[in-house]
Amino acid sequence: MSRHEASPQLIFLLETVYREGAHLHYTTGRLLREPVDVSWVESLEDDPERAERLDAFVARYGRMQDTIGDRLIPSLMRDILETPGSALDNLNRMEKLGVLAAVSDWVEARNLRNRLVHEYMRDAEEFASAVNRARECVSLLISTYNNILDYTAGQLEPPDGYSWPDKLEMDTCSE
Repeated sequence: MSRHEASPQLIFLLETVYREGAHLHYTTGRLLREPVDVSWVESLEDDPERAERLDAFVARYGRMQDTIGDRLIPSLMRDILETPGSALDNLNRMEKLGVLAAVSDWVEARNLRNRLVHEYMRDAEEFASAVNRARECVSLLISTYNNILDYTAGQLEPPDGYSWPDKLEMDTCSE
């Protein structure tokens, strides 16, 4: 079977997610060196710099998760000549292709993104739990990007004048 070229849009989205992942990794390492607890959350009001880094973490986590799920996966499906469906259908297809380890993990990451945005510091214990879980899910986002990149490079050729972006480092800052 001959391989056809990836679209410039797919390359653009891979490059975008690479940048988002690099920034998320950096922010995670700067912000979340130790587990977050209730007192950590409550002390944010007295530490505007840390609160600002937390805002960057929440935004970058949500942005990377959204870009992969809402834009990159459908673009990949179009490029491999499949018709994107609902978000859940697309995730199920990615799981079958071996790009996602488990749809349930991705759904959790999505729900976590919503908790981080909508429950922001209303309940210190709940928010601390969400931040700690999001830190763990950073590696899920990074490995998903790397898996999509590997799968894409195995199925498609980059268009003339383009190359595949790099993989993201897996030395998660959550450890």
